[in-house]
Parts: sequence; C-alpha cells; structure tokens
Amino acid sequence: MSPTAVVILALAVGTYAFRLVGPVLHGRVEVPARVQELASAGAVVLLVALLATGALTEGGDFAGWARPAGVLTAGVLAWRRAPFVVVVLGAAVVTGVLRAVGVSSG
Repeated sequence: MSPTAVVILALAVGTYAFRLVGPVLHGRVEVPARVQELASAGAVVLLVALLATGALTEGGDFAGWARPAGVLTAGVLAWRRAPFVVVVLGAAVVTGVLRAVGVSSG
C-alpha cells in the first residue's frame, strides 16, 4: 500500500472515530459551563478571523478597498435581515462599482 493511501486511510479512520465519540460519550461526560462558554467564544473568534483574512487579503497582500466595502455592505444587509440574495447581490454590486471606478487597489 502506498504512503498516500495509508495517510488517506488513517485520516478517514480518525475522522470517523472523532465523529463517533460525540454520540458514544453523550451523557457520560459532563463539560463544565466555563468550557462550553470558551468553546463558543473560540468558534466566534475563528470565524471572525477567517472573515477578516478573506475580506482584507489576497495572496498575502491587502486586497484593496473594494472587497472590504462589499463585505461591510453584506454585513449591514445581513444585520438588517435582508434576504440572502439581496445580501449577496448588494455586496457584489458595491464591490463591482468600486472596482469599476478604480477603487480596487490599496
């Protein structure tokens, strides 16, 4: 068996085992409230970091002002509970217009 196949098989078994642990240990292990709060906060921090990285950088450099403006527009529209299609189209229109008028570079 090739080393690649071994790695893929090991990752598959590990993933399955990791997913199986939840139902098997449910009700048997008590997670303290503080740990649950920290896990929730950690998830939010990771999502914000991913959003910031995707919105502000491209290839390790600043992506320009058009993309963050589009992301900000999407955030405001989502906060105002606009339909998903409106959020996506609003962000695309703002980004497209700003790039069309030359605001794309940093």
